[in-house]
Amino acid sequence: MPVLTTAVVVVAAVTALAPAPADSGPGRAADTTPPVRIDSSAPGLKLRSGAKLAPGRVLDIKSVIESGDGDERREDTNVDVTFALQAEVIFGKDSAGLSPTATARIRAIADEVRRQHATTLRVFGFTDNLGSAEHGLALSKERADAVQRELARDLGSSAITYQIRGYGEQYPLADNATEDGRRKNRRVEVSFPRGG
Repeated sequence: MPVLTTAVVVVAAVTALAPAPADSGPGRAADTTPPVRIDSSAPGLKLRSGAKLAPGRVLDIKSVIESGDGDERREDTNVDVTFALQAEVIFGKDSAGLSPTATARIRAIADEVRRQHATTLRVFGFTDNLGSAEHGLALSKERADAVQRELARDLGSSAITYQIRGYGEQYPLADNATEDGRRKNRRVEVSFPRGG
């Protein structure tokens, strides 16, 4: 069993800058609506003379658990659960055929899908930047398809909708200039809404 490390990031901000646009990558945009109204004329609020309060925003609370070797990662936010499996763990080199260890790891994801009563699953494949962009797009889609087929077999439900995409080298997690970075970028992510 791999050693797991945990990092919890909590962000709530009221800034003097305009709100940043939500992430436009895979998945849904975060809801940045502030939960409470802040009165800029409240006597306890200390602002410099002439300063104005920027619009409030709240970012998701994110919990990240990663195995010690980085082969698996689970990210939980207020709205989504995302699993990332490194390609070397579930596929052979430059292959979309599942390895013998892949089925147990995918079965664990299917168990969590059942616990969360999820009915929509997003399965996204990613590669590093080695080779042609066209090959990376095709391989990432084939790998996402392979993981989706195994999930569908484990879940056995026709009530689940799948969104399957291959993004190739787009949306890297790490720098492609090093082998360690490229390894982190070769992955398949499975995500679904929390609590279905």
